[in-house]
Amino acid sequence: MKTISLRPAEPEHDFGQLAVWFSILEDEPSSESDLREYFDRQRERIIERVAIDEEGELLGFYWIVRSRSAAGRTFLYVFVRPEQRGQRVGSRLYEDLTRAAEMARMRSIWVSVWDDFREGRSFAEHRGFVERSHRIILELNLDTFDDRPYDAIITRLSNEGFRFASMKELGDTEDAQRKLYVLNDTTARAVPGSDGTPSWDSFEDFRRRVCHADWYKPAGQFMAVDTTSGTWAAMYAVTCFEGDDCATTLHIGVDSLYRGRKLGQAVQVLALRYARDVLKAHLIRNVCNAENLPALAINRKLGYAPVRRICLMEKTLE
Repeated sequence: MKTISLRPAEPEHDFGQLAVWFSILEDEPSSESDLREYFDRQRERIIERVAIDEEGELLGFYWIVRSRSAAGRTFLYVFVRPEQRGQRVGSRLYEDLTRAAEMARMRSIWVSVWDDFREGRSFAEHRGFVERSHRIILELNLDTFDDRPYDAIITRLSNEGFRFASMKELGDTEDAQRKLYVLNDTTARAVPGSDGTPSWDSFEDFRRRVCHADWYKPAGQFMAVDTTSGTWAAMYAVTCFEGDDCATTLHIGVDSLYRGRKLGQAVQVLALRYARDVLKAHLIRNVCNAENLPALAINRKLGYAPVRRICLMEKTLE
């Protein structure tokens, strides 16, 4: 039987391969440089190991990340080369990561599994993971998307006192970024199915991880501002990651006081036009919590089609 050893990942030698595996796990491009930057910045929150054989070939890895805001919670990524599955590589990795999580006094482990990856779901269920929620990946063909019917909505809302502008048009100043942070954070925590956990520790954390990221495009962050009060009422953020020919929705949110007025549709259409006309994307991808029925309804109306589903699973540790 093959000898399997575990060791800490070596960024200079292993992160190129790990970035490829993260791209498979998350179904979006991940570069070695981005992974190394993230690891350097979040090293104190990460526990990781790679599995190797006698020749030192990488067989798989695990990577667990402590939650910044939910005490005792950790998020798991684990991958085994397809040709190495069924040879106890995954079991060795799981046994080690469980001990590491318990030693770090973690109370629960969360993992995302693609619904069409039956082997991965079976692996998780046999180790006590329980389904907690579902997310749906949707895609829209921008080449056939007809945005003209929404001009009337945008015109009506403009006449009612709403200004539609991108962060670039708003100057992308620190004050604008603070308002973006507040709207992003409050609407994300209010999404149906969310546990209300903040995505960032603070505005400074948001600014560093979002506004200073290489994928952040001020021209792709669209706002609806109530000019009578100055309130930022709705937003839609879009980008195109390096190496990806499909645009990606980062976040859509509408302040609770402004729901039901089609502001979400308006900012979304403006962002779709930007993705098509400026980013030159032919497709745009969106991820929706299966419990977020209003967002799913808007996406269906715009022509999005579901392509994959993700199951979020949890295991409680003793």
